[in-house]
Amino acid sequence: MNFLRFLESIRTPFLDWFFSLITEIGGETVLLVLGFAFFWCIDKKQGYFTLLCGLFGTVVNQGLKLMCKVPRPWVLDENFTIVESAREAATGYSFPSGHTQNVAGTFGSLAVGQRKHKWVVIASAAIIVLVAFSRMYLGVHTPADVLTSLALALGLILLLRPVFASDENFRRYMPYVVVVGCALTVALLLYVFLLPAEGVDALNLSSAKKNACTLFGAVLGLVAVFFLEKLLGDFDTRAVWYVQVIKLVGGFAVVLLIKELLRAPLNFICFGNEYVGRSLRYFLMVVFAGGVWPMTFKHLSKIRIAALDRIGKRADGGEK
Repeated sequence: MNFLRFLESIRTPFLDWFFSLITEIGGETVLLVLGFAFFWCIDKKQGYFTLLCGLFGTVVNQGLKLMCKVPRPWVLDENFTIVESAREAATGYSFPSGHTQNVAGTFGSLAVGQRKHKWVVIASAAIIVLVAFSRMYLGVHTPADVLTSLALALGLILLLRPVFASDENFRRYMPYVVVVGCALTVALLLYVFLLPAEGVDALNLSSAKKNACTLFGAVLGLVAVFFLEKLLGDFDTRAVWYVQVIKLVGGFAVVLLIKELLRAPLNFICFGNEYVGRSLRYFLMVVFAGGVWPMTFKHLSKIRIAALDRIGKRADGGEK
């Protein structure tokens, strides 16, 4: 707590605003945006690598939170204050840090997978350090929370990296990765719903159940995508720049619509059970993003807009 108290003593309105902004990079939305962007437009294996590092990391993170039951810093010390804007997102127990795990898994996998591009490695490292520091500056995590998450993310990256090192490894080992992901997620789901309520804070338990259902739906979606890909075949990520923009904007728009607009209807269909509704919602998000949307790419790639083609040719000419 001494380090957190030191950071508390140097807070300023500008730094509060800056690190509140930086910490959002560790949220779920950024993970999805980067993972799907690579999956749709750049390198499908890298997209899988990034998304799976995030998924496995979240499973491990949530399990440790419930097993260790470490309170947040302001609960440990009633005299310690946090930056209030960070309180709403600081749900669940403190150890280990979920935001740090997300950002380290996401950008760490990008740094490893795209290591031939030095700027990607440097930018990824800087983002990881900034987000990890922001969690402590804002007062929502201790150094132990953050360092443990960094170590866990690094371990997962090293463990999963060989699967994506070559097309042969990807085809050979990906089914096993999917099976392990399913097993871990089901184990987490059973753990949080069968865990005796005694000794567990109700708010933390509710947060853990929501996260477990999110992961369960996402993993079931991943299984469906895996089989859809086997059935329908591979897709080409290449396209002219404006088609890539269409793929990104159109795909994310539908994903966000499923995520937000279907919340109430799916809960209603599931007889008011928000946990089942959440699982179904994330299942549909992953199936759309990984299986349905890529089926449109061969048709979208046929789009040609002459004026935009000329802009692209001028840009290529300028580079030469």
